[in-house]
Amino acid sequence: MHRRSFEHDGVVFSFLDAGGDGKPLLALHGHWMGASDFTEVADDLSPEWRVIALDQRGFGETDHGAAHNMAAYLGDVVALLKNLSINEPVPALGHSFGGIVAYHLAAAHPDRVSAMIIEDIGVNIQDDSTPYVTNWSGTFRLREELEERLGPRLSPYLQKSIRRVKDGWTLNFDPAEFLVSERATNGNHWKVWLQSRCPALVVSGSESRVCDGTELQTMTERREGTVFTQLKAGHSIHIDNRTEFVETLRHFLNTQNL
Repeated sequence: MHRRSFEHDGVVFSFLDAGGDGKPLLALHGHWMGASDFTEVADDLSPEWRVIALDQRGFGETDHGAAHNMAAYLGDVVALLKNLSINEPVPALGHSFGGIVAYHLAAAHPDRVSAMIIEDIGVNIQDDSTPYVTNWSGTFRLREELEERLGPRLSPYLQKSIRRVKDGWTLNFDPAEFLVSERATNGNHWKVWLQSRCPALVVSGSESRVCDGTELQTMTERREGTVFTQLKAGHSIHIDNRTEFVETLRHFLNTQNL
């Protein structure tokens, strides 16, 4: 994937683009993560699909410190598609936070989204990660010190969110800014979820500590044109069980004739 950038709303955004002649597929990462978490998925889907993954505001190589609200997140995605002159609707894959943005995008901009793939995120979000992230701030002299601070459960998932700076290692997001983003996505999103009409696939991780598979299944039952599947994985299914995740994703896309 090739690293590219554009400016919108006074913010410089960074994104990864697989390029080639494949059909475009938008990928939106979860909190604490970034576009680079989809590089292996992009390789698996190539050459049929051209994965375009955005570092959302405040994360990865995109500018930090901008406003955080749903309207801004949606505007960022639309600006990305316009920057690439992609005018036809595209499938939107969203993991966690990215899944919330994806189903809001499908409701607000139905002309932009041909299908949704929602990875392990529900519609009744009441999160407070303050106890986890308050001691993640700053620069650590050794990478191992930062990994120890993240803990053995989360550190493996955040390897691509660690970056080298002059005085050591740090995260490529500000934990305090992340908490602002988390509050911006909290709430009851049932109404928005039911507004869109495009086909949707909801993927649940059987071992997820973030989402209740029962809620995700109920989302599927209440929304027409929606398919549910559960794979053996934690919250980050595309990392824990990439092979089955990609197979499931490819099957869904092919059955929709997208």
